[in-house]
Parts: sequence; structure tokens; C-alpha cells
Amino acid sequence: MTGGSVTVDVHLDAADVACALLRDAAQGLATRPRSLPPKWFYDERGSALFDDITRLEEYYPTRRELEILRRHAGEVAAACPADTLIELGSGTSAKTTLLLDALEAAGSLARVVPFDVSESTLRTAADTLARAYPGVVVHAVVGDFERHLHLLPTGGRRLVAFLGGTIGNLGPAQRGAFLGRIATGLAPGDGLVLGVDLVKEPDRLVRAYDDAAGVTAAFNRNLLAVLNRELGADFDLDAFAHVACWVPEQEWIEMRLRSLAAQRVSIPAIGMEVDFAGGEELRTEISAKFRRQRLDDELSAAGLRLARWWTDTAGDFAVALAFPA
Repeated sequence: MTGGSVTVDVHLDAADVACALLRDAAQGLATRPRSLPPKWFYDERGSALFDDITRLEEYYPTRRELEILRRHAGEVAAACPADTLIELGSGTSAKTTLLLDALEAAGSLARVVPFDVSESTLRTAADTLARAYPGVVVHAVVGDFERHLHLLPTGGRRLVAFLGGTIGNLGPAQRGAFLGRIATGLAPGDGLVLGVDLVKEPDRLVRAYDDAAGVTAAFNRNLLAVLNRELGADFDLDAFAHVACWVPEQEWIEMRLRSLAAQRVSIPAIGMEVDFAGGEELRTEISAKFRRQRLDDELSAAGLRLARWWTDTAGDFAVALAFPA
């Protein structure tokens, strides 16, 4: 099968990524409480570990979102018969195929725009999409969704997909800014399809981020391996314990790394010596959970209107469709 045409716009190169890591490490490790953004989890090993996480019994979000998309992708396509599907944080675009198939079946699909920070991953995904949808134009964009949304291809009727509950990794102010940028970029008739994890029993949520096999713990500690490799740091991965906890005031899960003893870590690339007290924690991720009203309020504040809402049969996860207000 021959593929369709592929274009790749690169707005983020290796030097940009290296500078961003330097900046995030310098800022996050110099403040108290210490924190690092979760985007640095996803080197080659981290991505493979996360793929393993999605298949764990305790980690339900991927299965629940797939259930929703299998049942309702046709309704998404009917409500927003877009000719262009844009997926933010596309990775390998596996879940996107359900939406692409629905849009193709509806006869509207002409272009797909995978968007991700990893150029190598994106080029692989673009080639795969071109072979799978030979009559469709593939216009890939390498960029950061907090900086480069205004550079997305325009024209036609577009459906922006932000799946996996990834929006939960953004704090309230970041979410508001992100949704505002999305709303600003949408034309009348364009839509946003959004995957969100829902508030539920704290015990279930904690288990989803602290599995019995320790895969999530390895994924969390791998962030320190990234700092060791990229910044010349000397973190001892075994000197940090994985912690997952529910923060009821914020209705989110936090993943942290807890120093098991007082220790000093050297990070030559940023000229820092970081002292950790015994028991001190480094926050590596938040994962906000949503109620329908909360998401409706946040969308409205950004200039978006919640039009459709689908959940899995267990009520664990939701996929929302929104349009410009």
C-alpha cells in the first residue's frame, strides 16, 4: 500500500529541548517544595515503561478511554464532521485511528495533523498514518503545545484531539491558559475532543499510580536517570522511593520521589549542588481528576462550550466534545 503525502514542520529541535530541560531543572530544583514537569519522563525507556503501565490491571484510564472511543467515535464524527484531525501529544497516534476511521467513514477526512515534542516519534507516526490512510494528507508538527499551538495548520473544518487525560498534568492556571489558546485558534465549526479522568475513590486512584509490580515506580525514578544522562547529575535512583498520594483539596494525584536519607546531588550542567533532607519529596507529576461541572466551568471560562459528554460503562473516564462559544 502506498502512502499519502507527508509534511513535517519542525518548531522544536534538539537544542530547544536541551535548553528547556536545563531551565526546568534549574527552576524546579531550586525552589521548595522541589518539582519537575512530567514531560521529562518520556525518553525511550520512559515511553516504554508508560506503555507497560497502560496494560496494568490497576491502570484503567487507557482501557476506559478506548472503550468510549470505540462506542462513540461515530457520534464525534457526526457532531463535528471535520476534514482535518489534529492530535496534540500524538505519540504513536494509536487511539487516534478510532477517530480517523470514523471521520473517513463519514466521508469528511482529508488531512491529519499529529503534533508532538519528539521529532523521531512523530516522523514514525506520520509515515504509519500515511500508509494507513493513503488518500489523506499527513501534516506533522514538532512542537510544544504550551508554545506552538498558533503554528498549527489552518483551513478546513478542524477537530483537535487531546486524549489520555493529559490535560490533568497541567495545573489550574496552565489549564486555563491552554484552553484559552485552543479557543482562540478554533474557527466556527471547529471542535475540541478531550479525554479526562474522573474523580473516584482515592484508593483506586492511588493504586493506578502505585501498582503492585512496581512499574510506575520504575517510570517515576527513570526521570532521575534522564537528569543523570542529560545533565551529568549523580542521582542514586535507589536512594529515592516512589510515592503516589491523593490531594483532596485539589482533586488530583501527585507522584513524588522521596529521599530515603539526607543526601547531596551534583548537577554539573546547571552548576548546582542540591541537598535533600531525609524524607524530603520531589514532585514529578500532578494528575487532576474532573467532575463534569468543573470541566464545563473551565471550558466556559476559556470561551468554549461543552456540547457532548460520554463516559465508559463504569463511569471512570469521560470524553468531552466542545465548540467555540
